[in-house]
Amino acid sequence: MILLRRCYRIFTGVAGAENADERIGLEAAARAGARTGKRPEAKSAAAAIRRAAGSDLAGLDILIEGNRIAAIGRDIEAPGGAEIIDASRHVVLPGLVNTHHHFYQTLTRNIPAVQDAKLFRWLVYLYEIWKGLDPEAVYWSSMLALAELAKTGCSLTSDHHYLYPQGFGQDIPSLQFEAAARIGLRFAPTRGSMSRSKKDKGLPPDSTVQDEGFILEHSQETIRRFHDPAPDGMRKVALAPCSPFSVSEDLMRRSAELARRYGVRLHTHLAETADEDEYCLRMYGRRPLKVMEDCGFVGPDVWYAHGIFFNDRELDLLARTGTGVSHCPSSNMRLGSGICRVREMLDRGVKVSLAVDGSASNDSSDMLGEARQALLLQRVRYGSAGIGAREVLGIATRGGASMLGFEEAGRIEPGALADLALFDVMKLEYTGAHSDPVAALLFSGCDHRVDHLLVNGKFAVRSGRLAMMDEEEIRINAGKAAERLYAKAGIA
Repeated sequence: MILLRRCYRIFTGVAGAENADERIGLEAAARAGARTGKRPEAKSAAAAIRRAAGSDLAGLDILIEGNRIAAIGRDIEAPGGAEIIDASRHVVLPGLVNTHHHFYQTLTRNIPAVQDAKLFRWLVYLYEIWKGLDPEAVYWSSMLALAELAKTGCSLTSDHHYLYPQGFGQDIPSLQFEAAARIGLRFAPTRGSMSRSKKDKGLPPDSTVQDEGFILEHSQETIRRFHDPAPDGMRKVALAPCSPFSVSEDLMRRSAELARRYGVRLHTHLAETADEDEYCLRMYGRRPLKVMEDCGFVGPDVWYAHGIFFNDRELDLLARTGTGVSHCPSSNMRLGSGICRVREMLDRGVKVSLAVDGSASNDSSDMLGEARQALLLQRVRYGSAGIGAREVLGIATRGGASMLGFEEAGRIEPGALADLALFDVMKLEYTGAHSDPVAALLFSGCDHRVDHLLVNGKFAVRSGRLAMMDEEEIRINAGKAAERLYAKAGIA
C-alpha cells in the first residue's frame, strides 16, 4: 500500500461540474472517513469527483491498495505497512498516455541530411538506415523510448512498429514487451505492417516489407500471445497497417476483419500530408479517409495518427462513427506538415488523444512537453482561447486511455487504476505560477521530468530516476546500437 500525503493539487481527469458544493461534499465525506477509519464508498466518491467543479482538488491524500486507488480524502489514516509519500510539493496527474510512437526511431534522431526534409523525402532517406535494424537495436531503442516517456510522466503508451527487415531473426513484439515490463509501463503496441515497397511504387526498400499472408498470420499469433483484455491488463495489442501508401486495400480490409474477430483495436497513419492526399487520389481514385471507410477501417475501435488534412465532411464522419485521432503536434511542426484541427474536432465530438510520434520526427519522447506543444499550437490556429490547459491534459490522460481501451485509467478517483504522475512544482521555474498549479505544468517550467511515477500501483520512477532499470545502461547500449546502425548505412 502507498499513501500520497497532502497532495498540493490533484488534477482528477474527470469532467467538471455545475458548482463547487460537491467538492466540499467530497472533502466532508473524506474527513468523516478519516475519523471513522473507513474509506468513502468508491461509487459515491467517484460520482462526487466526477462532478467536482474545476476537476482539481487541494491538500487531499490518495490511498493506493494493490493496483487501484482505494480512497481520496483528507488526513486518511495510514494502514499498517503503508509507504507514505509526502506529496505536499506535487501536482498529481493521472499518468499521461501516448497513443502513437515509433520506438526504433530514437536511434536516428537529429540526422543532418533530413533535418529540413518533408515527410516523403524524410522517409525515403531514413528507410535506408532503418533496413539495418537488428534485435539489439529494437530492444534498446524500445528501452530508451520507454524510459524517456516514463521520466516525463507517461504511464501508458502504444508503439507502431511496422518495419520488419528480412533476416531479422527474433520476434519484435517479444522484444518490446520485455522492454516495457522492465521499465514498468503499461504497454499497448500495434503489430504494424508494410507490404508495398519500391517495386510496387511504394516508398520503403524491398527488404523491409512482408508478404500479406505472413503479416496476417503473425498478427494473429501476436494477439494470441500477448493481448490481455482485462481492464487492468499491463499489455494489449492492436493491428496497424502502416498507411494507405504502404499496404494494399486488401490488407487493410483483412486486418480490420482479423482485429474484430479477436476484439482488438485498429490503427494507421492517415491524412498527415497533402502528398498523401495526392497519392491516394492517383492510386485509388479516392481520398484517404474514403479508402479507409471502404475497407471497414473506421469505428470506435479505430484511431488514426495525425489527421491534419480531414475536411469538414470527414470530421463529421469521424464524429458519427466514433473514430479517434492521435494528435502529434511536435512531429507535425518538425516536418512542416500542418496543424491538426483539434479545436474543431473536439467541438464536433471527435475523440482526440495525444502522442509524441517517432523520435526521428520529434525528436524526443517528452510527454509533458508534448502537451505544452498541443496547447500552444492550437492557439496559433484558433487564437489565445483556442484550447485550455485542462482540456489538453484531459486529451493527454483520459482521452488516450480510452482510445487504447483502458477505460479504468486516465483519471483519479476511487476504483481507478493507480497510474499517477507526481510533478514537483516547488521549484525555481514554477515560482510565481502557483495561482494555478495544474496549468503551470503546461504554461511554465523548464524541466518536464516527473518526480514520481506510479504504474499499476508500483513505482516506475522514484525521485526522478527509473525505479527498475539503470539509466546509464540504457544510454550506453542504445548509443552503441545507433552507432552500429549508422555504420551499416555508411553514415559517419
